[in-house]
Amino acid sequence: MTEIDPKNRLAALVGHAVRAAFPDAGDVVVDLDRPRNADHGDFASNVAMQLAKRVGLKPREAAQAIVAALANVPEIAKTDIAGPGFINFTLSKSSRFAVVAAIGAAGAAFGRGRPGPARTIMVEFVSANPTGPLHVGHGRQAALGDAISTLLEWQGWKVLREFYYNDAGNQIANLALSVQFRLRESKGLVEGAAMHDDWYRGDYIKDIARDYAAEHPADADGGDLDAIRVFAVAYLRGEQDADLRAFGVKFDSYYLESSLYTEGKVDETVRMLVAAGRTYEFEGALWLKTTDFGDDKDRVMRKSDGTFTYFVPDVAYHLAKFRRGYASAVNVQGADHHSTVTRVRAGLQALSAGIPAGYPDYVLHQMVTVMKGGEEVKISKRAGSYVTVRDLIEEAGRDAVRWFFLMRKSDSHLVFDIDLAKSRSDENPVYYVQYAHARICAVLREWGGDEGRLGGASLAALGTPHEVALAQALAQFPEVLERAAREFSPHLVSFYLHDELAARLHTYYNAERFLVDDEEVKLARLALVAATRQVLANGLAVLGVSAPERM
Repeated sequence: MTEIDPKNRLAALVGHAVRAAFPDAGDVVVDLDRPRNADHGDFASNVAMQLAKRVGLKPREAAQAIVAALANVPEIAKTDIAGPGFINFTLSKSSRFAVVAAIGAAGAAFGRGRPGPARTIMVEFVSANPTGPLHVGHGRQAALGDAISTLLEWQGWKVLREFYYNDAGNQIANLALSVQFRLRESKGLVEGAAMHDDWYRGDYIKDIARDYAAEHPADADGGDLDAIRVFAVAYLRGEQDADLRAFGVKFDSYYLESSLYTEGKVDETVRMLVAAGRTYEFEGALWLKTTDFGDDKDRVMRKSDGTFTYFVPDVAYHLAKFRRGYASAVNVQGADHHSTVTRVRAGLQALSAGIPAGYPDYVLHQMVTVMKGGEEVKISKRAGSYVTVRDLIEEAGRDAVRWFFLMRKSDSHLVFDIDLAKSRSDENPVYYVQYAHARICAVLREWGGDEGRLGGASLAALGTPHEVALAQALAQFPEVLERAAREFSPHLVSFYLHDELAARLHTYYNAERFLVDDEEVKLARLALVAATRQVLANGLAVLGVSAPERM
C-alpha cells in the first residue's frame, strides 16, 4: 500500500468491493477493527452484517460476495469469514511493512493529521486561584491540558492555551489578610491574636510578607491592605509561572476574572439573562431558571447582599470566549467542578446568544494521591497543607511527573508513587518507554553506518512474527493520535507507547539480533527499529516527555 495509513487504504478497497458486489446497495460505511488475536489477521469488518438485510442475503453470503470481489487485490494476502459474517483481512508483506518507509519519509511529522479547513479552539486549563503555589492537582491538569492542546494541534487545529486567573472574590481578600497578619506578626503587632480559619498558612505567606516589607518600607506595619493584595497576587502569579516553566508548560493568553467586573461583562451578562426572561426574584435574590436546561434546581445569580454567586462570572467569561471567535472550547478542571458544567452551560443557553448546546466541552480529572516509602505524602514545606507541583518535579523529574499524570484516564483517581517514578526498572512505565528509545539509539550507534541508507533498505527481508507485530503497532500510531484528540484522552497515547510499541520493541530486541552478517536482513531490521525510534520520539513529544538517546 502506498498510503501512510493502511487502515484507510484497506477501507477504500473494501468499499470498492462492496459497490462492485452490490451496485444497488447504496452508501455503506466500512468500519475496520484490529483483532485482539493477531492470528485473526490485521483487520476485521462487520460490513457484510450491515448489508445483509439490505441486499436480501444471509450475512455470510454477503461476506462471500465481498471477498470474491476482492480477489487478486495485491495488498491483501488472505481473507477469512468468521462467525456470523465477520471478514478478517491479512495484509500482504509489502503492505504490512510499507509503514516503515512512510515513517522514514515523514519523520517528526509522522502521525499528524492531513491538512484541512482552518479550525480554531481554546483549551483552558490550570486556572488556579493566585493564592498559593500550584498543587499536584493543578499539575495533573497542566499535563492534561498541554497534551490535549498538542494532540489537537497534531490534528490540524489552531489552539489557544489560556489560563483564567480567579483574581476576584473572598479568596483574594483572605490572601491579603493572611499576608497582613504575617507582616504585623513579624513586627510584634499581633501578640495574642490568631489567624482566621479561612486564611492561608503556608510558609510562602511569610515570604510574601517579608518581600512586601522590603519593597514598601513606608508601609512596614501593613496598613495598606489594597497594596498588600495587589503585591500578593502579583507575587503568586510569578510563583505559579515559575512552577509552570519548571513543568515545561506555556500559555498563549492569561485572562483575569477581575476584568469581567471592571469591563462590565458580568453586569451585561445579567442584563441579557433578565431580558431573555430566564430570571426571577425571590427572597431578595435574583435566580436563574437553570431547571429549564436540565439542572436539578434553579440557582441564585445575585444574592440578597448584592454580590454574585461564582457561576455568574463563569457564564460571562464563556460568553466572552465565544465572542472572541472560539466556537470550540474545552475546559480542563478538577472533578470538584462537576456541578459547574450544568450551570455554566445552562447560563449560556439561557442567554439566547447563538451559543451551541454542550458548549464548552469539559475534561474533569480526579484527585492525585502522592506516595513515598509506602506512605501518603500530604504536605509541603512551602505550601504547608498540600504537595506542590515543584516538590514533585524536584523529587522525580519533569518527565516522570508528566508521564504519571497522563498514564491514566482523567476521570480515574491517580496514585503517584515517587519511589516508582524514580526507579530505573521495567516497572517504571516512563523508564520502560524511554529505554526503548535509548536502546534503539545504542543499536544504531553500534552499527555506525549512514542512516540515510536505511531509506533504501529492502523490507522484503522482514517477516518474523516479532517484526510483523512491531510493524502493526507502528501503523496504529496515527489512529491512536486521532482518537486521543477526538476524545481528549492523552492516556491513550501513553498506553500505546508502553503496552504496544515499547513492549513489542523490547520483545523483538530480546528475540532477534539486528547486526547480523546478512547485509539485506541487517539493513531491513535497522530500518524497522529506526522507524520505531521515530514513532517513540513523536509520541513522547506529544506528551511533553523527552526521548533520551542514552540511559
